[in-house]
Amino acid sequence: MHFIPDELDDYVVAHSQKEPELLEQLSRETWQKVLVPRMLSGHYQGRVLSMISKLINPKNILEIGTYTGYSALCLAEGMQKEGELHTIDINEELYDLQRKYFDKSAYGNQIIQHIGNALEVISTLQTTFDLVFIDADKQNYPNYLELILPKLKKGSVILSDNVLWSGKVLETISKDDKDTKTIVLYNKLINEHLKLETVLLPIRDGLTISRVK
Repeated sequence: MHFIPDELDDYVVAHSQKEPELLEQLSRETWQKVLVPRMLSGHYQGRVLSMISKLINPKNILEIGTYTGYSALCLAEGMQKEGELHTIDINEELYDLQRKYFDKSAYGNQIIQHIGNALEVISTLQTTFDLVFIDADKQNYPNYLELILPKLKKGSVILSDNVLWSGKVLETISKDDKDTKTIVLYNKLINEHLKLETVLLPIRDGLTISRVK
């Protein structure tokens, strides 16, 4: 989703860091073989995720929603050498594709895949996280926030994707559109939360950065 003219968007991408070759390969294979390839973070947002992770230099990262593993690899670029990245996805059919590219990267032995319901998996994790990326089913965003907060320390960062939801957050919401209703609720919740300070960035489909106070 682009909220600026295509020509300007092209300029922004052209003047941002080049996409690493491994991620180019993963992007190409995702578009060739996987349903709904637009779910991929992609070149520009991937570089944003990489930069944020490098600035934070997290020891432990949690990703909710792996898809084909593109964003996990971007986040791993800023991870400490002794750190771990836990990534959760409900679709077991993508496991082998994810692992193929994880193992091709420099972070393969640091990336731990979890298959299953994220609400259940998160509850089993005994790790304190420095960085969390939420990019899964929209209706559970508030539930994910509630579960992860006890696992974060002061200064930890939460990234929430798709928070502009193709601009639907400004439209009249139909009664059966539960995803948009939840995103609107979540944006209000995370902005007003007493434990967080939040900035919503109009990057691609909207990316919120929240810092634990």
